[in-house]
Amino acid sequence: MPRDLTQGSILKNIGIFSIPYLISYFLQTLYGMADLFIVGQFGDAAGITAVSIGSQLMHFFTVILIGLAMGTTVLVSQAVGGKKLLSISRILGNTAILFCAFAAVSTAILLFFCPNIVALLSTPPEAVADTIKYLTICFIGIPFITAYNVIAATFRGLGDSKSPMYFITIACVINIALDYLFIGPLKMGASGAAFATVLSQTISVIISAIAIKRNSLGIRIRRRDFRIHWPIQANIFKIGFPIACQDGFIQVSFLVITAIANSRGLEIAAAVGIVEKIICFLFLVPSAMLSTVSALAAQNIGAKNYARAKSTLATCAMIAAGFGAICGIAFQFISEPVLALFTSDANVIRYGAQYMHGYVFDCMVAGIHFCFNGYFCACKHSLLSFIHNVISIVTIRVPGAYLASIWYPETLFPMGIATLTGSILSALICIVFFIRLEKKLK
Repeated sequence: MPRDLTQGSILKNIGIFSIPYLISYFLQTLYGMADLFIVGQFGDAAGITAVSIGSQLMHFFTVILIGLAMGTTVLVSQAVGGKKLLSISRILGNTAILFCAFAAVSTAILLFFCPNIVALLSTPPEAVADTIKYLTICFIGIPFITAYNVIAATFRGLGDSKSPMYFITIACVINIALDYLFIGPLKMGASGAAFATVLSQTISVIISAIAIKRNSLGIRIRRRDFRIHWPIQANIFKIGFPIACQDGFIQVSFLVITAIANSRGLEIAAAVGIVEKIICFLFLVPSAMLSTVSALAAQNIGAKNYARAKSTLATCAMIAAGFGAICGIAFQFISEPVLALFTSDANVIRYGAQYMHGYVFDCMVAGIHFCFNGYFCACKHSLLSFIHNVISIVTIRVPGAYLASIWYPETLFPMGIATLTGSILSALICIVFFIRLEKKLK
């Protein structure tokens, strides 16, 4: 049966939902790094470059897919909260139709334009062939990647974040084992890494399908549920599309900032690259809070318990901001030792520490607007999240990083502050949106 998150302790429900999600997100991050690490142990520079570029592009695609699937999570959560279990089967049937079409179209387009994409990414000539092979295999596996993420989104909508954690754990273990087999003894290089990724995702989808069949969820999907219901399709798209665009735009902004850093020299490029990897791990908690607010608040809104939905937002925001504040303070003292785990170059460590000292507090402020993003999604107003992120990126985050690189060529601290300032603007806009939304709801 779906888990009812509209009753009991808010803090306990947050823990029940967010901890498995946090572990899943961590494993998904580890999942992407495993290919690169193992290719590095057995392959050459061309293979490493191919997997690096290919996995970055696949991460970009997955981020957009997860954002789009947020529409299903919210609709299912609201149906659970409103005790409308019969409508869940229709939502899932229409989700299957929408994402089957999405997977088919995406696969066809990406396979057709694969060589053009590799050229657009300025892939070194020595790595072009391996990159095309890696991406071609991964693109063929898009239906399975899509299926896994949609199933995970459905379970989270039902209040169950543990099952996706089990599925991604299985996929991660299988992926690492197949990586060692294909890249090591079989010497398949980048192609082996791609095959391992697709096969592990496929096995994970099969296992999750068996789990759905064996476990009684109290939901029976009938043939008529697979008829297109335009209001449901529109709602999934209305909620998920702005989130997908927002997350895609954020990834593009990170690429632009990385390009700005690359133009300042090899040591600064390396420093920014290492810090971005560290920040990715720190952002696991704010990201988990975003998903938690989306699912829990949506259930409470479906149950017309708006006060509890707002309390969930407040509690998650305090957790995210508190975690970010602790990280911000700690990294004022431990940046150099942490960076030294990745490199022994003194200049890279020095530049990295400068960047980290300003950037790390973004974890605290971003945690706040991430939680607002989750709440706006739960209210079916995900367009608000897209708007404030675009304003932040276009007016401060990217221009600020560019100007900081010109005005302060000797230090990276101002670049970190530019990123932080962009999040402060987002948080302020979110507060304004929230106040106006509350007045509208009243």
